[in-house]
Amino acid sequence: MWLKKTDATPAEYEDLYREIEVHLHFPISFEGLYNWIVFLNSHTKPRIPVLNRYYGAFQNGKLKLRGIDLRRHDTPGIVRHCQTDMMALFAHAKNASEFMQLIPEALGIVKSYANLIRDGVVPIDELTIEKRLSKNINEYRNMVPQAIAAEHLMREGREVHAGQGLNYIITCNKSRITQNRALPVELVGENYPVDSAWYTDLLLASTANMLLPFGYTVKSIKQYLESPRANPDADVGLTSFN
Repeated sequence: MWLKKTDATPAEYEDLYREIEVHLHFPISFEGLYNWIVFLNSHTKPRIPVLNRYYGAFQNGKLKLRGIDLRRHDTPGIVRHCQTDMMALFAHAKNASEFMQLIPEALGIVKSYANLIRDGVVPIDELTIEKRLSKNINEYRNMVPQAIAAEHLMREGREVHAGQGLNYIITCNKSRITQNRALPVELVGENYPVDSAWYTDLLLASTANMLLPFGYTVKSIKQYLESPRANPDADVGLTSFN
């Protein structure tokens, strides 16, 4: 439950939650005061925000993150690092207005990471996607990337089974069709053909996920990053992955 009252003090909120405890007869805690909080859009109804996908910053500077790619175990490291840097920037905002003013700088961070992907200097472990097989290979009707990666392993004589975790990257081919492009990291050679466009699109999609409440889409972010005003000022590079 989130409540808003102009110029309210922590003591007022603490008095309120104690009163709620008395009337409802179950324990409740006061988590803290937010400087700002962003509720993300529903996947099924994009114009409607949902309460289980949000990010915000408490007055003590601590971040609260729910439902963004940074929290997903299957998000590639390059995307997690980008969102971590964005959130570290947004944490400096003391209110919603300051948050909005930081968005262009945050997009500069995104452009810096996009440039690293396009330059082909991102280590393979930062491009790796981790997924678990939910069923055996012969039970898949649609060959999702983790199933395709499993097929590669089977052709190499390796055993795969339902429940097994797989680590793979997305490689490029002329058709850019996903099938056959999910390559297990165990089979990646020295000159692996990473699909830079695919990873860049993933980076932009994760950014749009965070900024869609402010009208930013993948298309508008891409257009912004291609404009001269989006010169990256962020100091990111391979050291960011350490």
